[in-house]
Amino acid sequence: MATTELEGPGPDGLSARATRTLKAVPRIWNRFWRLVSLYMPKRLYARSLIIVIAPMILLQSVVAFVFMERHWATVTQRLSQATVRDIAAIIDLIETYPHDADYANVIRIAQDRMQLKVDLLPPDPLPPPGPKPFFSILDDVLSSEITRQINRPFWIDTVGNSNIVEVRVQLENKVLRVFVRRSQAYASNTHIFLIWMVGTSLVLLMIAIPFLRNQIRPILTLAEAAESFGKGRPMPRDFRPRGAEEVRRAGFAFIQMRERIERQIDQRTAMLTGVSHDLRTILTRFKLQLALAGGKAETKAALNQDIDDMQSMLEGYLAFARGEASEDPGRFDLEAYFQKLSDEAALRKCKLSTTLSGDPTVHVRPNAFARLLSNVIGNAFRYAKTVEVSADHGRGSLVVTVDDNGPGIPADRREDVFKPFVRLDEARNLDASGTGLGLSIARDIARSHGGDITLDDSPLGGLRAVIKVPA
Repeated sequence: MATTELEGPGPDGLSARATRTLKAVPRIWNRFWRLVSLYMPKRLYARSLIIVIAPMILLQSVVAFVFMERHWATVTQRLSQATVRDIAAIIDLIETYPHDADYANVIRIAQDRMQLKVDLLPPDPLPPPGPKPFFSILDDVLSSEITRQINRPFWIDTVGNSNIVEVRVQLENKVLRVFVRRSQAYASNTHIFLIWMVGTSLVLLMIAIPFLRNQIRPILTLAEAAESFGKGRPMPRDFRPRGAEEVRRAGFAFIQMRERIERQIDQRTAMLTGVSHDLRTILTRFKLQLALAGGKAETKAALNQDIDDMQSMLEGYLAFARGEASEDPGRFDLEAYFQKLSDEAALRKCKLSTTLSGDPTVHVRPNAFARLLSNVIGNAFRYAKTVEVSADHGRGSLVVTVDDNGPGIPADRREDVFKPFVRLDEARNLDASGTGLGLSIARDIARSHGGDITLDDSPLGGLRAVIKVPA
């Protein structure tokens, strides 16, 4: 026999269902805000405008609703009550004094005292009901008041933009037709309040929008200066901290940080230059001593080769530490560089194909960028026989893709090759693989331009290197 387990109270006195509901509330709340952030503008200026406009629209909507609900509806109802009361009084006069054949006095009193145009028609059937407006407070209020005060068959016409409202009431042997000015039964000056409310809001927005733009412009200028510094470009000459106190403090802090970084780079470059000079002097002295010393030619050749290797390693270390940071930005011609690559591929006996789309000229640090491409493409030349290089320059960025048919790199080791002094294949000797700094230098140069290098599988079966830099 099946049994049903009842949900008992949880440890905190709540049922299991209530506990699950309470636990789901944070998830629903987080999902709601993720959805809002997805459709929210991403720029600070647009978000600031929303912060100003949204409360204003919400406040005006509440005020307009309260005004329409309380003031407009109440005034319309009272005006309709008074108008229907006048019509009821005319009906009472007609029925009280039936001996008046043409009811001239009643018509005169209605027109002079009540501002109503009254006609008595033959007892024909009332016209069929017309289409009811989608939103007409006058139609609803006036109909309900006639039903409550007069309680006779009637027909009204409130449709259209006419200033006259027609009311017909079925009497015993006649039909009473009354023409009423719409302003007598309807609060027709409501649009003045709405115009004032909307007009005032527009004036406030015209004041707030330039003020917000002036407050946000220093933040955008600071962001542009930081981005230029991150890409290795000179800071704009007209940059100076402006705006609110917090923005000024951030600007001064950025300037001080930039000066400290530049001083550290200059000190490091000067130190490395001195070290390079001293070590080169010692290596040159070694070469002279070997040239003057006697001995077997084979031994001297081996020692000279070791000295050349040491000098090559020294140059590699210095280039990695220096990072080409002191070079000024300039123009780099991709077409001319690809032509040089074709000559190098011919010397290395490699098959090379290049494609270029977009503007062939990019704005980078030319020597550093040439070194970046040479390190990446040279690595492909070293381990592959077929290399394809494609460059796409457009929409403010340059994407260079290098494909080869070499042995490739395992997916779990691709980030390791960007670490200094790392060589994956231990079977390759130092002469073939260098110091293990080529890709490290290449990524350092790419990131100094505000870009990066990523590795992936190549359609040719080897390795694909993708270089992305702003240009």
